[in-house]
Amino acid sequence: MRHDYRISESESSAGGQGGASPAENTVGLRGRFLHHEPMKKHVSWRAGGIAQRVYIPADLEDLCWLVRSLPASESIHMFGLGSNLLVRDGGLPGVSILLHGVLKKIALESRVAGLPSERDDTALVYAEAGVASPKLARFCANHNLIGGEFWAGIPGTVGGALAMNAGCYGHETWEKVAQVVTLNRDGQLRERRPEDYVTGYRHVALRVGDSHANADGGGLLSSRPHPNPLPEGEGAKVGLRPPTPIEEWFIGAWFRLPKGDGVASRLIIKDLLQKRIATQPLQQPNAGSVFRNPPGDHAARLIEACGLKGYRIGDAQVSPKHANFIVNLGNASAADIEGVIEHVETTLEAMTNIRLLREVRIVGERN
Repeated sequence: MRHDYRISESESSAGGQGGASPAENTVGLRGRFLHHEPMKKHVSWRAGGIAQRVYIPADLEDLCWLVRSLPASESIHMFGLGSNLLVRDGGLPGVSILLHGVLKKIALESRVAGLPSERDDTALVYAEAGVASPKLARFCANHNLIGGEFWAGIPGTVGGALAMNAGCYGHETWEKVAQVVTLNRDGQLRERRPEDYVTGYRHVALRVGDSHANADGGGLLSSRPHPNPLPEGEGAKVGLRPPTPIEEWFIGAWFRLPKGDGVASRLIIKDLLQKRIATQPLQQPNAGSVFRNPPGDHAARLIEACGLKGYRIGDAQVSPKHANFIVNLGNASAADIEGVIEHVETTLEAMTNIRLLREVRIVGERN
């Protein structure tokens, strides 16, 4: 099966007339706008401010049309499950686009144009950006593919996993990527290969020299400089663009996985999920791991060693169960959560001379 990403010429022309007028007035949009939408309803922390406008596209074609219709001056933010995201209490300007439940295609494919033919020992799985990572893990196991079990431990979507090279239990998303589909600020789709990117621990960036995009790696979230840029001077060594606003988002990807024992794979997934339940505060609103593990160590160990387990501002607390989680005890504001993050960073740096880097992304305006 081959997915057709082409948008017809007449549709492209119609989408371009959005110009200076509000996108709601663009003829042909089939999705739904929400105004002054509380983003706490759409992020796993269950805290945060108001989005100026939210759009729920009808499908991929409708998403492309919307993006083409928006004035270049209007900011775009794309969301999956909101599982590693905090929207500040001052809210989010521009248009926020909800993809989970919209870009949900997942399929086993025997042949994809431009990619090496399926080998006897591997197969290709295509998953769109709105597919939950645990669903991708189960799909692979149910089709007797192995090596994707770790996705069961990632509480987000495929788009977010691609944008940050999400991983756990010793594996990372980009180890499995054969090809991706991206959407740029002009509403055009294109396919990219892994060699177009530099990937690392929780880091994805486009290489220098690509004249077709102005991006530092694409992403599922809002246009922004990369949240965890490499140290000054390091980017040039590996061929990265300087930090620039992201103008390209991941729409989907083909993953190549080995064929194997699906029963064993499902047992691994079950074991990983039991481990998560035993070690993580899943009964309370949280955003997963807040900080990246520094080389040779674990953020949770360092935070606990500094006596910060249980530290609290308002209803935001460093989890007593897992120190690299910050939980919402009920009525935490985004400012409470960000305050705890900043306190952990500054305290740990003062005590250990280690500056933790964030996995979670913070967007929007402060009050």
